[in-house]
Parts: sequence; structure tokens; C-alpha cells
Amino acid sequence: MATFTKVKLGGSTNGRGILVAATSSPGTNIHTTTTTATTIDEVWLYAQNTDTSARKLTIEWGGTGSGDILEVTIQPESGLILVSAGLILLYSGSSTTISAFAATTNVIGIYGYVNRIAV
Repeated sequence: MATFTKVKLGGSTNGRGILVAATSSPGTNIHTTTTTATTIDEVWLYAQNTDTSARKLTIEWGGTGSGDILEVTIQPESGLILVSAGLILLYSGSSTTISAFAATTNVIGIYGYVNRIAV
């Protein structure tokens, strides 16, 4: 039977939001998987934009290739916007990471958690 454990994002300090400081790849670290091959990370991400203009957010989901990129425009002062609704990420011989960058530094904040599933 699988075991579920709710954990903070790896790039978060004490569960707080992560400001996206990077403006290009490689992005600001959001989360890193464990090094256990039998563990699945189900990742929930929310973003907010404290700027007065809409900003494009790019999430690098496990890599930087075109198949690894998620893009979303976060409207200004719109509260928390769901970016990842439980997408999964697995260990693949080394830790796998999620990172992010935006057009402007330190105006997009990423919040969320991981359901770590040991199978």
C-alpha cells in the first residue's frame, strides 16, 4: 500500500512563498525530488503577481527542453493562481528539479506543496 506524506516545496523556507528571482534559464529552484526510485512527487503550485502589469511565468518541469516548459501569464494582483494541479515528478537516476523564471525579477511568488507518495 502506498504512503502519502505532505511536504513543503524544496525551494521554500519553512513553507513560505518562493520569489522568482531568475529572468532566464536556469530558473529559481522551486522543488527537487528525492533520490528514491520508488517515490513519486505530486506537485501543487500556485503563483501570484504583486506587480501592476501581467507577467509571463515559465516553469521548467524536470528539464529545459521544449517538452519540459510550462508557460502561463499571471495577471497583476490577482491572488493565487493554480499553476500545477498535482502533476507528478519522479527520480530518474538523479534528483529531478522544478525551476521557474519570469520577465521581471521578484514580482512572481510561487506557493504550494508536494504529496510525496512512497510505493
